[in-house]
Amino acid sequence: MFYIVSLTDIVRIPPSRLTNSLRNTAIGILKEKYESMISAELGYVIMIIDANADSIGKLVTGDGATYHKVTFKALTFFPKIQEIVEGEIIEITDFGAFVRIGPTDALLHLSQITDDYLKSDIKQGLIIANQSSRSLRIGSKMRARITAVSLGKGSSMGKIGITCRQPFLGSYDWIKDEIEKAKTPQTPKEKKGVTK
Repeated sequence: MFYIVSLTDIVRIPPSRLTNSLRNTAIGILKEKYESMISAELGYVIMIIDANADSIGKLVTGDGATYHKVTFKALTFFPKIQEIVEGEIIEITDFGAFVRIGPTDALLHLSQITDDYLKSDIKQGLIIANQSSRSLRIGSKMRARITAVSLGKGSSMGKIGITCRQPFLGSYDWIKDEIEKAKTPQTPKEKKGVTK
């Protein structure tokens, strides 16, 4: 899920960077510090949107820089377990596929695609189901549910696991077929051996 969050920080502005407006300088420093950061509290920080720096700063003895309190807004992506996401397959591996969701990639393990037996063809960039002939390929657009999220200190890149082993999840083609099946009226089966 994407969020716009409000944050506050103290920004150190060295004398060499005081040539622009205080606001623009503060935004530049915040971009260097926060953009592309991953944290357990914020998720993935995508970009700094706006900032408001206090015009009165503080000086520290022996440091020529000024320190200003800055309130700013950032666009973040914070994946949550059970959330439904849409993405595109960007890589096929022996053990599944990587799906681009928002600013990051999530792992779709073979065991989380379907109940059918699956074969990965890395050279062709394809995963094929044995019985149903359903397939996933690089570039396939899909819908999935987040099953695991790890954004802690131990994972510098963050790790996300997804599944499409539920109705109306998977490739858009699969979902379209499931919707068509749901729309067609089911005819009641004739009972065998019953006479009127």
